[in-house]
Amino acid sequence: MEGPSNGGLLYHEVQESKLCAVHCVNTVLQGPFFSEFDLAALAADLDKRERQMMMEGGGGGGGRGEGDFVAFDSEESHNVSLGGDFSIQVLEKALEVWDLQVIPLNSPVAEPAQIDPELENAFICHLEDHWFCIRKVNGEWYNFDSLYAAPEHLSKFYLSAYLDSLKGAGWSIFLVRGNFPKECPLSSSEASNGYGQWLTPEDSSRILKAHNGMGESSPSSGRVQRRSGNRLTDYVEAEDEDLKAAIAASLLDSFPSMPRTEAQTEKEE
Repeated sequence: MEGPSNGGLLYHEVQESKLCAVHCVNTVLQGPFFSEFDLAALAADLDKRERQMMMEGGGGGGGRGEGDFVAFDSEESHNVSLGGDFSIQVLEKALEVWDLQVIPLNSPVAEPAQIDPELENAFICHLEDHWFCIRKVNGEWYNFDSLYAAPEHLSKFYLSAYLDSLKGAGWSIFLVRGNFPKECPLSSSEASNGYGQWLTPEDSSRILKAHNGMGESSPSSGRVQRRSGNRLTDYVEAEDEDLKAAIAASLLDSFPSMPRTEAQTEKEE
């Protein structure tokens, strides 16, 4: 019988700037597999491919297609903002590196997950400029929202009700399927990116109880109500200028091929 993954520990990342997409991807994978620069490289490659498709579709004949391309090419990136918010296409590409598929929960192929979500392994949730992951680790479900200090345990019964409440509040939900990494392949000295932490389930529960005792609401109850309250910006007002400069440089760099990410190198090795 296989032992618990990652020694029974939970990998959680606490919100840094507007990097919730990075936190979401890494908590799906349960390890610090991607940095903001890896996702920026993926975003730049997607932008380049989209421009090539628009150029080929325009044909250069001076018609409507060419005008559409000029308008498209003059716009900022469609896949990352200078603040660090990434598109679902970037998250899909990142998870494809690990042979994981991202599927809208409302699509026909995901119908079994709509009926019995507890049989799945991971969900990605998105609203406005925030991403977070709901993940099953060692047979138990957790909410890995980076806006909170630790992952919150979700019972199998509550999982279904919580997903329904998110959908009712306007959140887009995506199912993640495939062969998830069993272990983080990084050594303990490398398994930190400054905002990631490894926690036992007991430590996670203790941290959340301490924060709730300070007057903070339950992560899940607060998350459902966040659409009308517009409290997302309360957590991400401070923008990282170095991050913005690095992402801008990535978008302006018209490299011939996408840089290899650390995650891709790890997989091939």
